[in-house]
Amino acid sequence: MCGIVGYIGYRDAYPIIIKGLHRLEYRGYDSAGIALFDKGLKVYKKAGKVRDLENFVKDIKMTGTIGMGHTRWATHGAPSDRNSHPHSSGNRRLTIIHNGIIENYSVIKETLLAKGHVFKSDTDTEVLIHLVEDIEQETGLGLLEAVRIALNKVIGAYAIVIMSADEPDVLIAARKGSPMVIGVGKDEYFVASDATPIVEYTKNVIYLNDNEIAYIHRNELLIKNIDNTIQTPYIYELDMKLEMLEKGGYEHFMLKEIYEQPRSIRDCMRGRIYPEQGKVQLGGIKEYKEKLKNVDRIIIVACGTSWHAGLVGEYLIEEYARVSVEVEYASEFRYRNPIITEKDLVIAISQSGETADTMAALELAKEKGATIFGICNVVGASIPRITDAGVYTHAGPEIGVASTKAFTAQVTVLTLIAFYIAQLRGTITQSKLVEYLTELNEIPTLVERTLECNDHVKHIAALFKDSNNCLFLGRGSSFPVALEGALKLKEISYIHAEGYPAAEMKHGPIALIDDELPVIFIATKNSSYEKVVSNIQEVKARGGHVIAIVSEGDVDVKNMAEYVIEIPQTNEAFVPLLATIPLQLLAYHIAVMRGCNVDQPRNLAKSVTVE
Repeated sequence: MCGIVGYIGYRDAYPIIIKGLHRLEYRGYDSAGIALFDKGLKVYKKAGKVRDLENFVKDIKMTGTIGMGHTRWATHGAPSDRNSHPHSSGNRRLTIIHNGIIENYSVIKETLLAKGHVFKSDTDTEVLIHLVEDIEQETGLGLLEAVRIALNKVIGAYAIVIMSADEPDVLIAARKGSPMVIGVGKDEYFVASDATPIVEYTKNVIYLNDNEIAYIHRNELLIKNIDNTIQTPYIYELDMKLEMLEKGGYEHFMLKEIYEQPRSIRDCMRGRIYPEQGKVQLGGIKEYKEKLKNVDRIIIVACGTSWHAGLVGEYLIEEYARVSVEVEYASEFRYRNPIITEKDLVIAISQSGETADTMAALELAKEKGATIFGICNVVGASIPRITDAGVYTHAGPEIGVASTKAFTAQVTVLTLIAFYIAQLRGTITQSKLVEYLTELNEIPTLVERTLECNDHVKHIAALFKDSNNCLFLGRGSSFPVALEGALKLKEISYIHAEGYPAAEMKHGPIALIDDELPVIFIATKNSSYEKVVSNIQEVKARGGHVIAIVSEGDVDVKNMAEYVIEIPQTNEAFVPLLATIPLQLLAYHIAVMRGCNVDQPRNLAKSVTVE
């Protein structure tokens, strides 16, 4: 959740760290802090956003060529100056930044209190640095060994960076369950939660594995595991461009990412579909053709927006590949005793590839012998490394906390998987596959056309920006789109919104309908069109305001709804890729009009790396 950045080399560290914190702020923005070594350890921290930290230190000379910074999403301890990172040891000679949760911190804290340690914050992180200090003092060991012993004593998830006044040319970094990447430059090293602060300086990175500790000296990089075995790291080359991390003239990252969807969907399909041949090719899972031919059940595990994408995938895989699919909240999956066997295929979906609950669900599935696949956006992330196989979405960096292009990219990959399995199992004819893939190939162009509704959606947003509640309704694969539309609105505008299957409206939600409630229908021309029309009439009869997403040229719904937003005609299978666009725009414009921070909505963070 939190953002971590560190630097050691020949440059001034502060400009690199503060810029990196700005780029990582989507991971957390409750407070921020920085530590530099310049004739001693200097720590500066402040509740609020990174700009508040900048203002706090603007009159201080920030020098030093080694340092680290942190932007926080609060877990233990409310956002405040004293709970901000970095945290220091009792003797002030050690300091730490941390992403994750130390689950047994209270037990360790009691032991340390009995030894006379005094704590100045409410955090689990401060307990960890006091533990390292305690081990150093009791054993006389150096920093690396003290950290290794301390990490063997803690339970939980962490990505940490530690500095010591006694070893001013060293950064110690370690991870378990939370991401950590090391950038390798010429005579310099970078440390960060992800690659966004690093890409400007180097393309060469090492992704730390769980239970690994990096000893980063100005002239040396040594990686061990917590069992004290030296590791040989693999250096990856980043496929990321600096301009991907900039707003590119848009007011917000979210709007930029909404408008990037024609490209991101196209990139998702590139090299994977051959419409003229009626062929889908997915190199990441091709070694599992026999498994896919014979699989009886697929379990999809995900959280949030990725869970909604999984629901769309359920409709598509069952419809075209004729395989039973279950979609599970990863956060609930391991807290019961799910029935999983070696015959099952479990697919995890995560934009970041670091979602803690999804990784825990995968570990459970792996223990039970299931084959596990991943759908992920970030190359080198944890989920791609622990799964048997998988497919990258290639959506590019998504900075806005509310997922937009990540959702449509995930749906695109699931669509490809549905047709790939159908192709292997012979549940779809070659001529039909040619027809579907030809239409799918046109979806990026149709998304471009759909985005032309922006001004019309903005007008509708102005009329309903002061609503307190909103209902989103859809049938079939449009039901997950309704769920996603409701999530987007509540995430960034703080309006209470619910998504429901349109047929379920009569079983409860209809009681909410009055002359103040906007009801958004996904009412495109498909197999359930007539049923949705009947639902619209039921809402109209009770005074609700109807906003309908309709197929281009629709007449019937247009005569009933107060407002319609047209999207291009497409096959029913691909409606979710188009219908979600106006809902993203609606949420965006309403949030902007309400004065909300669209890219950094309150209480949220982009990558949920704690349970």
